[in-house]
Amino acid sequence: MKNFSALFIVVLLCLFFTTTAHGQCKTFAKTECTKQLAPFAHDGTFNVSELSEGESAELKKTFYANQNYRIVLCSQSQLPKIKLTVMDSDRNVLFSNIDQNYTTVWDFKTETSQYLIISVEVETVDDKVSGEIARGCVALLVGRK
Repeated sequence: MKNFSALFIVVLLCLFFTTTAHGQCKTFAKTECTKQLAPFAHDGTFNVSELSEGESAELKKTFYANQNYRIVLCSQSQLPKIKLTVMDSDRNVLFSNIDQNYTTVWDFKTETSQYLIISVEVETVDDKVSGEIARGCVALLVGRK
């Protein structure tokens, strides 16, 4: 029974810290990132995650025909450059910020309704003096006109 109690406490602590980190990232997105959507209207969803160097995440979202969209990638300053890639459902690359000097904003218009995959990947910095791996909040926001 002692082992079960200890395990239960560990699980609760993990949930608390995960929820706290997610909440802090959501607050970061609200205060620091939403202004980059202007003049587009935010879709109301805060796609946030805490990522470390070398980690990646994907967002899958439907975009509707004849609409103008803006995708904003926003991250905390301690993180290195972040690759942003937008792909269609067959994983054909439609946009990559590597080709655009790591821009954090992409405006586009869809001709047809389509399901897109938005991928972010935090680059790894090899010349770290301290040996610590950077970790921070990454937000993907979508706006529509």
